[in-house]
This record gives sequence, structure tokens and C-alpha cells, in this order.
Amino acid sequence: MFNDENRTICAISSPAGMGAIAIVRLSGENSIKIASKLLSNKDKFFSLEHGKMLYTQIFGEDGKILDDVLLVKFIAPNSFTGENTVEIYCHGSEYIQSQIIITLINYGASVAKPGEFSFQAFFNSRIDLSQTEALADLISSSSRESHRLAINQMKGHISSEIAELREKMLELVALMELELDFGEEDVEFADRTKLSEITLELIERTSLLISSYKYGNAIKSGIPVAIVGEPNVGKSTLLNALLKDERAIVSHIPGTTRDTIEENLIIEGLKFRFIDTAGIRNSDDLVEKMGVKRTFENIEKSQVILLTIDANIVDSQTFEFISSIKSKINDDQYLLILLNKSDTVNNLNDEVFTKLADTISVSAKTRFNLDKLEQKLINWVKSLKTSESDLIITSSRQLELFQNINISLVRAKEGIDKGLSGDFVSQDLREAMYMLGEITGHITNDDVLGAIFSKFCIGK
Repeated sequence: MFNDENRTICAISSPAGMGAIAIVRLSGENSIKIASKLLSNKDKFFSLEHGKMLYTQIFGEDGKILDDVLLVKFIAPNSFTGENTVEIYCHGSEYIQSQIIITLINYGASVAKPGEFSFQAFFNSRIDLSQTEALADLISSSSRESHRLAINQMKGHISSEIAELREKMLELVALMELELDFGEEDVEFADRTKLSEITLELIERTSLLISSYKYGNAIKSGIPVAIVGEPNVGKSTLLNALLKDERAIVSHIPGTTRDTIEENLIIEGLKFRFIDTAGIRNSDDLVEKMGVKRTFENIEKSQVILLTIDANIVDSQTFEFISSIKSKINDDQYLLILLNKSDTVNNLNDEVFTKLADTISVSAKTRFNLDKLEQKLINWVKSLKTSESDLIITSSRQLELFQNINISLVRAKEGIDKGLSGDFVSQDLREAMYMLGEITGHITNDDVLGAIFSKFCIGK
């Protein structure tokens, strides 16, 4: 993936475009030497202590001033990459940024590839692969909870759990193989009942991590919430009320919403992606039919369905409509019936609806009970968290590996319980240990590394 591990790389690490300040990062064995060529007074820079800042002017190859900058020097191995690193804080002019990069290249640096700085940190054992994925999550975090989960993984919570699991598996393998070595002698190194209990503990711990993915992925990606219903039940008004903004066009004319409108909203530190959909009805209008088709597509891919009903118009067709929507929802999705416009209805009887699904009376127009609606959404997301533990995985790659680890452990336990030879049992345990190594990156291949590190921007 990165062919020359000894090269010195450089890139702009701040967002693209013009701003007040930009950051140019240089990392590699020769980074301090190359950066010094930008200065007229090199001695001051060479004597600069690790992590300290130097205010200075930098010059191009022609000897003309490029900019007044701040330089920070990080001496290996105490840097993010584990290599000598220099960061240049310059003014945000795109011209200045490009000239610094060009000059560094002419002095011997190479332009970094996407994710190459993070790869060097991984290669130099500053972070493992699970922490690398957490770093990507941290950079893209858009809510308080997604930030918290990423920070916990960056601290190595998952890595520590993996180390403990691996140690227990290694102990089991050692005992099983000792049994093989001394099989003809009357020596018992471990009671098989005890080995079965330890294996069961490992199964339970990996199962807990597997079950945590549903919550972790929801937090990482944001919870998609589809607002669905027949035309003119107040779906767009509801979206506007939740956002406290006139985002969707509201009209009494049926079929106004022809396409989906998606907006993000943070509620109590959780990110929700609300999707206003076209009203569901039979229509000869080709565009409206396409909108209805997209509505059903959004129902399928959303985790929460807000089925909006006009509380003023409730008849047998209403319940047929609810049943038709329920038939398209699986057990992993949350259906919440909203009896909208309830402020205009006297003595509304919602008991019949609560038998069909969780129900709440609301008024999008007056914002009545929208706080309760938000709380129901929060409570449902929290219900996805199956444990008080902060050991939560958010990566589909890690999920697949833990699922396979769990399968190997179940086979190992069955082998122990049935009294199978230790070589069969230890083979399953060794497979589980191998896959644990794949999670942290101690055992992996270039294709996996390429897929992970390519998600980073060039300056990271």
C-alpha cells in the first residue's frame, strides 16, 4: 500500500480552501532537516525542544519570504506517527499553502497519500487498527454520543478487551496442548468442566460486543427516521416543527411533497436523520408515483418509522393503511404512530391505536407533545444499548470478525463438552485468536489496510 516506509511525507492537514490559518504537516526521518531549509536561522530551529513552538519567517527556494509562521517540532518516537514530525502553521492563503508544499517537495519530501500519516502511526505501533478506525470515527463524529464512543475506542477500550480475550484463549490452548503432550500419562492439567466454563465466559463476552453493534452503528451513522403517511396528514409540518425551521413546503394541496427531504437533528447528544416522504396514495401522476416508491424505499432502510395519521379522519381505511405499513416493517425497526392535529379533536380515543403500535397524540402546528415525541425517540435509541458497558463496536469489519470468533468459540466449547481430542479444540481456539489479531491489525493483509486507510483525507 505504502511502498517506501522510509520516505518523508508532507501534506496540508487543514480543510481545503482559504481560511485564517492552515496547517502543513511533514513527517519522516528527514522532516526536521527538510523543514530547516525553509529558514534563514537554522540553529534556532535545531535547538528547539520537542513540542515547542517557534515563530519565524520561512523562505522559498528563490530566497523570498513565503510567510510568517509558527513551527512545531516533534521528535521520534513521541509524535502521532512515531517519526520526526514538523507542523507549519501558516496563513490560510491557498497560494501560500501550495508554495510551501512545492518547496518541501523540491527539498526532498513526497506528497502523502490518503491516510499515510495514520498508517505510519499504525506501522510504528502508536495505534492499532481498531484505534485507527476509532480515529476515523472521531474525525467524522457529528454528535456528543458519537464523539464519546470514538474517544473511548481511541483510549484503547476495545484493544484492552481483545488483549484479555486473547490471554484467556492462549491459556486454554496451552492446557489443551499439554493434555496432548502428556495424553498417555495419568496427568490432568485442567478439569474439562472448568475449561468449558472459561470458554462460555469468552462466548458471552464476544456476544456482548456483537450485540453492542446495533447501538454503536446507530450512534455513528445517525438514526434514520422516516416520516410517512397519507397526503395532507401534516408530515412536512411535523418536520418543520422538529427542525424549528421552514425546511419543507407545506400546502393543503395533496401530493405537494414529490421527493424526499432529509435533515439532521441532534437531540440530547444523539443524531437523528429525519426524512420527510411523499404521501402514500394511488395516483396516475408519474412523478407522484415515483415519490411514493421512494417513500417505501425509505421505510425499508429507516430504523424508526413515524406513521402520521390525521386524528380528524379515522375510519376503517385508516386501520387498513396502518396494517399495510406494519406489514413492511421488521422487528428491528421501531414503529411509532403519531395522531397529528390532535389539538382539533375532542375526546380522542387512542386506545385502539396503542394495540397496534406505540402511539402518541401530537400537534405539529402547535408543537403539542413534540417534547414527548423526542423523548420516545431517545428512549428507543437507549434501548438498543444492551449493557451498561462502554465496550461498543461501530465497525462492520469488527462485527464480522467477532461473529466468526464467536462461532469458533462455540465449536470449541462443544468439543470440550463432548470430550473431543485437544487438537480439534485448540484448532478452533487458534482460529479465534487469529481473528482477534485481525481486529487490532497484528495479523492482516494489504487489502484490508488499504480499505481502512483510504477513508482518511490526504493530511491524516
